[in-house]
Amino acid sequence: MINVVLFEPEIPGNTGNIMRTCAGTNTKLHLIKPLGFSLEDKYIKRSSVNYLEHCDYTVYENFEDFKSKNKGTYYYLTRYGRKPHTSFDYSDNEENIYFIFGKESTGIPKEILQEDLEHCMRIPMNDNIRALNLSNSVAIMVYEALRQKNYPNLLFEEPFKGADYLEK
Repeated sequence: MINVVLFEPEIPGNTGNIMRTCAGTNTKLHLIKPLGFSLEDKYIKRSSVNYLEHCDYTVYENFEDFKSKNKGTYYYLTRYGRKPHTSFDYSDNEENIYFIFGKESTGIPKEILQEDLEHCMRIPMNDNIRALNLSNSVAIMVYEALRQKNYPNLLFEEPFKGADYLEK
């Protein structure tokens, strides 16, 4: 199972976009407090549109609470990672994988990263910016894992207007 973990997210619009991505990809979302917003916030609902009810998410008091309840392989997305995100194999359908993202302003605390340097990774980019937008980074990681698994339980055809919509 693919899991996205947001460590102390601060921006409701990012979290709303991530909730929408998780709802559309059967990805579980884990939110670690403190959150920089209320989950009842109108910005969350606006970003996730009408899909919030389809997002499977859990909120945790802190990182230790999260770790005690979730077993599997943790992957840490950080600008300090030395391996590209594509250097790992996410294809095992029996493995619980957790992509952990830090808060928008400061990332994942160094103390947490130092516990598992082997699984610290970076999405390659040039030196014009410090990092990509959080919700874009989540989408990149989720779809890389899904690509390696051949998109399990996802549709390859548009379900609402039909597969032959363009031919009509």
